[in-house]
Amino acid sequence: MPWLAVLAAAAAFGCGGGPERPPTDKPASTLAATWVDGDGDGVLEVGPREPLRDRTELARAAAPGRELASFAQITDAHLADEESPARPTFLDRLGTPFTSAFRPQEALAPQVLAATLRTVNATRVQALVVTGDLIDNAQSNELEQALAVLSGGRVDPSSGARRYEGVQRRRAADPFYYRPGVDAPRKAGLLAAAQRPFRSPGARAPWFPVAGNHDLLVQGELGPRPATRALAVGDRAVETLDREQLDRLPEDAGFDPETVDAFLREQLAGRTVGRTPDRGRRELAAGEAVARLRAASGRGGARERLDYAFDIGPSLRAIALDVVGRAGGSQGVVDPEQAAWLEAELARAGSRWVVVLSHQPLASSAGGERLLALLDASPQVVATVAGHSHRNAIEPRPSPAGGYWQITTSSLVDHPQQARALRLVETAGGVALETWMLDHGRGPRGLAADSRELAFLDAQGGRPQGFAGQARDRNARLFLARP
Repeated sequence: MPWLAVLAAAAAFGCGGGPERPPTDKPASTLAATWVDGDGDGVLEVGPREPLRDRTELARAAAPGRELASFAQITDAHLADEESPARPTFLDRLGTPFTSAFRPQEALAPQVLAATLRTVNATRVQALVVTGDLIDNAQSNELEQALAVLSGGRVDPSSGARRYEGVQRRRAADPFYYRPGVDAPRKAGLLAAAQRPFRSPGARAPWFPVAGNHDLLVQGELGPRPATRALAVGDRAVETLDREQLDRLPEDAGFDPETVDAFLREQLAGRTVGRTPDRGRRELAAGEAVARLRAASGRGGARERLDYAFDIGPSLRAIALDVVGRAGGSQGVVDPEQAAWLEAELARAGSRWVVVLSHQPLASSAGGERLLALLDASPQVVATVAGHSHRNAIEPRPSPAGGYWQITTSSLVDHPQQARALRLVETAGGVALETWMLDHGRGPRGLAADSRELAFLDAQGGRPQGFAGQARDRNARLFLARP
């Protein structure tokens, strides 16, 4: 899909500095205000707040009482080395399932993650859960940058040469890619600013990682191979395919190893562009990525998979499940040993309430129903919380034990670029899980604000696909009845 579709949507910005931005700083919590495009001109403006909506599919509404626990969820930041030769940006032309191999805002992911941490820090939660796809392409330098943002302090987002060398450079000839120095909305100097070191506030609350398929697999689809490893650290890149090359690809082309190897052999023997090589782009094996997440966060237990449990205050137990399929593919895959491990962890939770975390939702994971059956039998489970879909959604799951809520949250990389806050409170009839969305940044200016603007205009991103969900999927009070 050509970038011209976005240019049409962005016509209101013109080719200069764009219209005057709204002068009012937007509160980070959507309980106070939201970003909206009320007149449909492609410009986000400060809009009305979204109050909590009572969801009573599983229990009657009751007055909320004492707070038991609070945490925030960040998911699908997709911090990408946008200059890496290993990024197959050209695959967007093929459509599903290759959408979003290129995003106009992709160079700004580190700044968006840092801005989101400022919001989470201001919310003063007890814990931060990072539910996977923290990075985009299982590269060492991507993970190093993401962990630097979470740890706080100086972050250097550049790779290869100090100058920008990706597909969005000013002199790039392919109109498929948005070039901020040339195309509308024109943002002169954006890429140079995105490459400069900056300081991150880090996460003030203890943070807990969940493994995502893009964290452990190349493009979230397959384990590193000799051909992909050589490409990532090499000095040549494929940026575009001509019509003849596209026509030669089979209709069922996928990310299976044989197709990838054959494709790379053909393309790297043809038209390529030079890139400054960088050994920091080395692709990580799944075990190494898991080990680095454990070491950086101080969490994660000792299992081969990133399965572990932890407390959020005295009343809430969180159980993190790693359902990334090591054999490849983006679908969640439940390991045969995980059911017994989960059953034991549910027993260890005792009288504490339980929330279960994963990257891919259990309901869409191979073998996930076996785990959900265990949750169905436990009266202590209040919710499953996941990412992966890039969509805000909240669905009830009735069960003989009283049921629980299945929650997925939008990504930081696509519109609406939001995180989620969650607070467990007592009620007269049981408990309620209050949840609301958090916007990154505190004003309309800066690189994170530029990213939000570009994500909103992206013709294949979250806005046209409805990733923001309905109001009931964002700010809600989710009731559960328990004796």
